[in-house]
Amino acid sequence: MGSSEERVVAVIMVGGPTKGTRFRPLSLNIPKPLFPLAGQPMVHHPISACKKIPNLAQIYLVGFYEEREFALYVSSISNELKVPVRYLREDKPHGSAGGLYNFRDLIMEDSPSHIFLLNCDVCCSFPLPEMLEAHRTYGGMGTILVIKVSAESASQFGELVADPDTNELLHYTEKPETFVSDRINCGVYVFTPEIFTAIQDVSSQRKDRANLRRISSFEALQSATRSLPTDFVRLDQDILSPLAGKKQLYTYETMDFWEQIKTPGMSLKCSGLYLAQFRFTSPHLLAGGDGSKTATIVDDVYIHPSAKVHPTAKIGPNVSISANARIGPGKCSCHSFNCRVEVFHWEMVPCPG
Repeated sequence: MGSSEERVVAVIMVGGPTKGTRFRPLSLNIPKPLFPLAGQPMVHHPISACKKIPNLAQIYLVGFYEEREFALYVSSISNELKVPVRYLREDKPHGSAGGLYNFRDLIMEDSPSHIFLLNCDVCCSFPLPEMLEAHRTYGGMGTILVIKVSAESASQFGELVADPDTNELLHYTEKPETFVSDRINCGVYVFTPEIFTAIQDVSSQRKDRANLRRISSFEALQSATRSLPTDFVRLDQDILSPLAGKKQLYTYETMDFWEQIKTPGMSLKCSGLYLAQFRFTSPHLLAGGDGSKTATIVDDVYIHPSAKVHPTAKIGPNVSISANARIGPGKCSCHSFNCRVEVFHWEMVPCPG
């Protein structure tokens, strides 16, 4: 275990309005990270998981959205969790690793011994304390959360090979054309501050190559202008792949659920996964968990405290009812094809079943 003096910070990448277009139309009126899943904003789930990290000093959200879009939520969640949460807006795209490096001075203000990096559009149980403990055992610069998937779906993600005895990352390739492994990158990491040196090295090497091209020939110059900016560094291709097999990176495999939240359809599935998780982590959030008999509740259901549900209504399974919603008498809400559910307006109809 680490010293009680050690401090940890977490960085959650939230993207921006030019990203996540596959999530439309759900993200047209609300930033994708604030879209509700299981009654909570999408970004709330990784933030809540970060709260469980020992010696957590700060949580940063990094993205391209205007600061005003996150101001109210950041203030609210900071007060709720009693942990400082701060939104950092990128001036331009820097890549997943470059975005981290761009705010290195702020991130290192608390002199953290470890830095968690999470992608917002990931749905899982976020075993962050367990990852940190495993990372301290492994040593090295970083540990990656991985999961086993079907061979057919693996190619949609970053595939990796790890040593079965030491869990060292031996090989990493992003969305390969041919099958490499059924273990994939979950988009959740813990690093030591050495990650900043690794990112700086990539940026410096890119600058050196660009300078060589400029003085070689006009044709080479044309090629250089089409290459990536020197301060744009991708975590997968530029950091993970080159450092694999060098005793710097390790893996921690989760046996729990994991999904990427890329499409509107996935939001329904992931909402159900989080509701099911509430049974074990936050039963008080589920309707009926306090023993009340306000309506007929079927399986996992979240009802916001400000919502009004008639006692004769039937709700569930896997349903979240948002703030100030009104559910009338004899109405039914469920995730079946016989009942209609709209994202920002619930249309409750008599259940044919």
